[in-house]
Amino acid sequence: MEPRWKGKGSEAKALADPMSKIVSQLCTSLIQIDALGLLSGCSVLLAVETEQTELLTRACFGRPIITAEKDKQWFQLGLEEAFYLCYSLKCLKIIGEENCHKNDVELWQYMKSKKAVFPDFYKAYSHLRMKNWVVRPGSQRRADVNGRLGVWSDFHCTIRLCGSVAKTLLVLSINKNGHGAISPSCLGDTPLKSTQSLDGVRNKVVRIRQPLKKKPSKM
Repeated sequence: MEPRWKGKGSEAKALADPMSKIVSQLCTSLIQIDALGLLSGCSVLLAVETEQTELLTRACFGRPIITAEKDKQWFQLGLEEAFYLCYSLKCLKIIGEENCHKNDVELWQYMKSKKAVFPDFYKAYSHLRMKNWVVRPGSQRRADVNGRLGVWSDFHCTIRLCGSVAKTLLVLSINKNGHGAISPSCLGDTPLKSTQSLDGVRNKVVRIRQPLKKKPSKM
């Protein structure tokens, strides 16, 4: 599927400064400062300096939070964003209560407890992020993770919404093969000690075009 460029010069700008390069620079920068995220409910808070602020913004991770601190900028990361930076990119460490570091399994269990559909959402999020897509919540963003497309009425409403905002609907299908998601090993990456696995997860992206509207017939 060919990319759809929005705005004059967007393609040239993207080719000159690809997302893969920006994310790589972000990883290096976060590792250099030994970035530390703080679990806070259904999000992770991260304090960074000017360089990381620019890279997080360009890479489209999290959203800035306005505070009284002048020497630091705080970012609020979603659960999928934080776990991707921590587990997949290995450039962020996360702590919980009493400043205790959380390992991958502990983080996975915490995020599942806060968001029941987290495993599915994270699989979709990481799949698209690895393809250098920008995945953010909201229909005005470049991509939106939505787990509610279960019946035709959901598809119909979403397709109509896509038409109103000049977007194309991509459907990501995740086949669990009947297994559970009890640990990060279900992602088919580095196996951890687990009796259940989702190594057979398959991803399928389908492009659905909005049906053409019929012109009213003249009497």
